[in-house]
Parts: sequence; structure tokens; C-alpha cells
Amino acid sequence: MEFSHVGISVGDIGRSIAFYRDMFGLEPLMDIMPFGGEQYEAIMDIPGVTGRLCMIGKGSTNLELFEFDQSQPKDPNYPVSDRGISHFGLFVDDIAATCEKLKAAGVRIHSPVITFNRGSMKAAYCRDPDGNVFEILERGKAG
Repeated sequence: MEFSHVGISVGDIGRSIAFYRDMFGLEPLMDIMPFGGEQYEAIMDIPGVTGRLCMIGKGSTNLELFEFDQSQPKDPNYPVSDRGISHFGLFVDDIAATCEKLKAAGVRIHSPVITFNRGSMKAAYCRDPDGNVFEILERGKAG
């Protein structure tokens, strides 16, 4: 088994593509395409579901973005303790530089960078334009 992707419901697919491209270098792996019909209704278990989707990625990181025509906004400040997927993680080379880039773009970062396990990992939780939580991580050296 291997990991495939994370699916994210977004309010504006173009804005989300630009965000993940500009912040992390993820690029579209396909054109934005409309979806709907019996197959999507069946797999999503949503009668009459329609919208647009796009897969973006870089290396082994793939995000499938869905802009649903029938979606309702989620509380952009939901606590990560809510049931369901709380966040997804992205390794970065320089977490301090990435935080500065995110801050300059107006991204909400939950806290200063936290160092875990005697320096073996640095991390911070952040929110995308729709309030979806992602974690940036930098590998360190255990001490």
C-alpha cells in the first residue's frame, strides 16, 4: 500500500491552486474539470452533487481540490480536536523561512514554531484560505 492524496473542499478552486502553488510549489497535475453525474453521486453519497475539481502536487505530495456547487462554508476557526481529519502535514526545508513567507501572505499560524523530541522535529499548524489546517514540519537532529 502507498499513500495517494488528500482531498480538500474549498470555496474557490483558483484561489486554492494559487495558494498552494505560491506557498509550496504545488502545480496542477490536470486542468480544472467539472464533475457530476451518477458516478460522483455514488462515490460521494451526495444526490445531485456537482462542482469542479483539480489535482495539484509536487513529488509525492498530492492534493485533490473540490469546489462543490452545493457546499456550505465550514467554520474557519474549527478546533483541530473536532472529529474527522484534523490536518495534513508538509515537510519543508526551512520552517523559519516558510513561516515568514506564510505570515507575509496573511496566513494564520497557530503558534510560533515548536521543537519536539529534543530537536528531532520542528512544527507549526497553519490555515489555508478556507480555514483548512495544515502542518509544516522540518526534520531536525535528535540531541
